[in-house]
Amino acid sequence: MTPSSPELEGVLVVDKPQGCTSHDVVDRLRRVLKMKRIGHAGTLDPMATGVLVILVGKATKASQYLMSRDKSYDGTLRLGQVTDSQDADGEIIETNPVPESITADIIAEAMRKMQGDQYQTPPMFSAKKINGVPLYKMARKGEEVAREPRFIHIEKFDLLNYTAPDALFRVSCSKGTYVRTLAHDLGRTLGPGSHLIALRRIASGEQTIEQSTTLSDLETMPVAEIRNRLIPVWKAVPSHVL
Repeated sequence: MTPSSPELEGVLVVDKPQGCTSHDVVDRLRRVLKMKRIGHAGTLDPMATGVLVILVGKATKASQYLMSRDKSYDGTLRLGQVTDSQDADGEIIETNPVPESITADIIAEAMRKMQGDQYQTPPMFSAKKINGVPLYKMARKGEEVAREPRFIHIEKFDLLNYTAPDALFRVSCSKGTYVRTLAHDLGRTLGPGSHLIALRRIASGEQTIEQSTTLSDLETMPVAEIRNRLIPVWKAVPSHVL
């Protein structure tokens, strides 16, 4: 059996490294497995790390189902600085002092108030397209256009630690939620503004970081061993989806 055998199929949980795109991960795995039928279920920004659900072979048919599942993240935001991209990859466009009156309790309460159903406006620095043009291409030219808010649900938004000016948090949210926008909006609510400086996806639906394998390990691993790490499609999605 060769690595390109049609029998090679399933769900692979990859721990995406920082600095590469989700599509980069797919391309690198296509070279490793010597097959083209590979996709992913839910993009991670280049700055983000953690769970990237990779679909191999027949599992690519279930991409829409797998992308629709809730996600969980651990992240860190920095108060007092606002960037044009809402995360550390952007340029700082605003700097403000962080009052000592902003305590962990105040931040935690503001996070609690942001839970539930709501509408969120996608950031300009995003892959969302308007008239076929990705927003980030417009943003790089200094353009800003109206974006239609999207409906999202924040199941949980908890403060894990606060050591000024950085707040470590955990969030569980619906598909399509921009965590960096959530961090940005929280900073505006608190006053001094903020931006996201670290983000790690710890779960995507049933797939968790504990199930993941690093991309560097996968690139040096025999295909037979990768095959053993594939989660059978029937275990990851209902039979009617396929």
